[in-house]
Amino acid sequence: MQQKMPATALDAIDRRILAALQSDGRLTNLELAARVGLSPSPCLRRVRRLEAEHLIERYAAKLDRRRLGLGLMAFVSVNIERHRDVDATKFRQAVLAMPEVVSCYITSGDHDFLLQVVVTDLDAYRRFTLETLMRTPGVKSVYSSFVIDTIKEDVPVPIGLL
Repeated sequence: MQQKMPATALDAIDRRILAALQSDGRLTNLELAARVGLSPSPCLRRVRRLEAEHLIERYAAKLDRRRLGLGLMAFVSVNIERHRDVDATKFRQAVLAMPEVVSCYITSGDHDFLLQVVVTDLDAYRRFTLETLMRTPGVKSVYSSFVIDTIKEDVPVPIGLL
């Protein structure tokens, strides 16, 4: 996989804009401009450029899955039967249709895919695993690890490393 580099170099103001928006995506342009030390017009131009260059992918609300009733999270390692492109493509397409899967990664090492799954409880996880995941064509094996507690989650991209 090729790494995507920014189309233009990021200066200190761009980095401050990105950090501020990661912290609070609901900032108005006036609030953002004041926070990063710009007047509103140049601030808005920079934000639009960062959006056009896809450095800002989207704006979203962070929901509390537990309060919504999705109290069980698991990381699920999946191996597929054959390592042909067509099999991996079919599995990827199937995963996209599974609402329980909130993240999916192709991985190196012992397993082919790593899924992050959220469901209401252990019974819902059992149903998802036996009735959906294991019935997906090409799935050879499934290994589950259940989240006991969360230490660090959904943290901002470390702008300070740029």
